[in-house]
Amino acid sequence: MDIQTMRRSRGAILFILSYFIFSPIVAQTAWDLRECCTYAVEHNISIKQRENNREQRELQLSTARNSRLPDLSASASESFSFGRGLTLDNTYTNRSTSSTSFSLGTSVPIFTGFRIPNQIKLNELNLEAATKDLEKAKNDIRTQVAQAYVQILFDMEIADVAKRQIEIDSQQVVRLQAFVNNGKASMAQLSQQQSTLAQAHLTATQAENNLQLAVLALTQLLELPTPEDFSVVRPDLGANSSFFTLHSSLPSPEAIYQEALGIKPEVQAEQLRLTAAERNIDIAKAANYPTLNFSAGLQTNYYKTNGMKAESFASQMKNNFSQYIGLSLNVPIFNRFQTRNSVRSAKIDRENQLLQLENMKKSLYKEIQQVYYNAVAAGSKYHSSETAAQSSKDAFTLTQAKYENGKATITEFNEAKNNYLKAESDLVQARYEYLYQTALLDFYRGKDLNF
Repeated sequence: MDIQTMRRSRGAILFILSYFIFSPIVAQTAWDLRECCTYAVEHNISIKQRENNREQRELQLSTARNSRLPDLSASASESFSFGRGLTLDNTYTNRSTSSTSFSLGTSVPIFTGFRIPNQIKLNELNLEAATKDLEKAKNDIRTQVAQAYVQILFDMEIADVAKRQIEIDSQQVVRLQAFVNNGKASMAQLSQQQSTLAQAHLTATQAENNLQLAVLALTQLLELPTPEDFSVVRPDLGANSSFFTLHSSLPSPEAIYQEALGIKPEVQAEQLRLTAAERNIDIAKAANYPTLNFSAGLQTNYYKTNGMKAESFASQMKNNFSQYIGLSLNVPIFNRFQTRNSVRSAKIDRENQLLQLENMKKSLYKEIQQVYYNAVAAGSKYHSSETAAQSSKDAFTLTQAKYENGKATITEFNEAKNNYLKAESDLVQARYEYLYQTALLDFYRGKDLNF
């Protein structure tokens, strides 16, 4: 092999390697609902904010627990004095003095009227409530993703229906074109059928646009940079699927509500806040109790007056060294009714939180009722749409045969076709509405949001 050939071979190899290294790899794998929910939870900004809020609650709990520990502080000071001052012989004279002092002290709360243990318990409850708020935020994004996911599935089905309409109209245009060529149909009939085909293309274009907008909405929920090359898994939900059971088999709203009360994080969060409000009352009452603190420390100082003889710095530091320990008791007697009003305010907060809990429960029950009856209506509509779609299909097949044999007009043909396609669209809509609503009911019962 000559040098020129070797250079060309080397260049080709480098080109191929650079292509595979620097060319973007585009993932074409379709996303199912579980993957979408997981990705959205991991990348959603509001959820990250909730996670930060939970971390702040953890820090507050750590601070409350550490308040039982002794503190330790050190201080040093240097002061200078100038001008006239009183001397030891009770006369005044101009003089300058300097003073240096050092101290190290600690204090330990012994009794605080049960404020510290109640504060620790309060922060534990706040942390648990923040955790439940985080779970609630995750559930909210999951339901939003599921709704957007179902909208994509619905728009995909509608786009398929529109494509079938184009196929039907295209076949008729071809048939009429052959008849016109043979003199068996007029150009007016062909033009009318071509106009119908153009309308079918417009409908398909609109369906595709709606599908693209639905995909965009979901990718934005997922915080993806672009909807390009994104697709979802279409579940197998044929007419014979066991998923579509009669609505009479659905649990009652009351039964679902009772299950939801014990597992829904929003209810648990409000219950925790109610308990926390009771702890706040105890914290306010702590001001009625005396407090007892222990303190201890070390200190020394150095003092010098200009013009006068003084011991050395080291000697004074040693000779002036002292230690102290002490107990301080503070007994509240009267503080202008501040404690009384704080307790009353805390009790009002507890009542408000109790009302908030009841309001949350009522809102949850209303949501479950709404979803239940939506599922019932969608189930009834689905089973009715199945019959209507089959009847419309049979009517269209018969009218199409008549039209192709010259026994039905194009108006009758288009009317039968439109009725058939509308029935198909209604069936698709009812199918996915029932799918979404029943999945929500299972979600209220603690099951994963998936289908």
